[in-house]
Amino acid sequence: MLARWKWVLSFRTRDWQLADYPIYVRRQRHDPDSPFDNNPRFKLQSYIARVVDWPTMDGSGDSRQEALSDLRATFKLRKENLAGEGKPLPRPGTNVPIQIASQERVNAHPELAEDFIQRILGLPWAFISDQSSLWHFHTGEDDDAMIAKIREVYGVDVSDIESGNLSEILDRIAVTQPVSRPKP
Repeated sequence: MLARWKWVLSFRTRDWQLADYPIYVRRQRHDPDSPFDNNPRFKLQSYIARVVDWPTMDGSGDSRQEALSDLRATFKLRKENLAGEGKPLPRPGTNVPIQIASQERVNAHPELAEDFIQRILGLPWAFISDQSSLWHFHTGEDDDAMIAKIREVYGVDVSDIESGNLSEILDRIAVTQPVSRPKP
């Protein structure tokens, strides 16, 4: 209901501010058995503030006010980025679909990507986009263990790729050697 009301009100102006969007704030529950609760890289916050029907527009904090403040900062940055790209903000009250990042660079090396997922990430399959990085696939404090595994398996040093971006890592592996699959 609030989303519809904000949508109607959005026709009064074109320069939308965060207050023009329907927002909810809720307290989050923590799972003490989760590996994320005990990992300093994934400090879970007690509150989350989110724009209704805009899944990637949220903020978090230890209090309701901190979550709203974080949401304001996220909104400001997103608004500036969209303006810089010449794109408009989504109209308040509308459903903003999640956009999946491109796989163009990853798909340039399909066999290597599949091999990497199995041998380095230790997974039978995974979705990897051009935006994916090593830290998306582990809960350690740094990427050192995976970087060492890449060096061991492929003989390639990727420690200088500070972002841990998988498409950059796959590009580096692809130019230095062909994929060699282990024999069953």
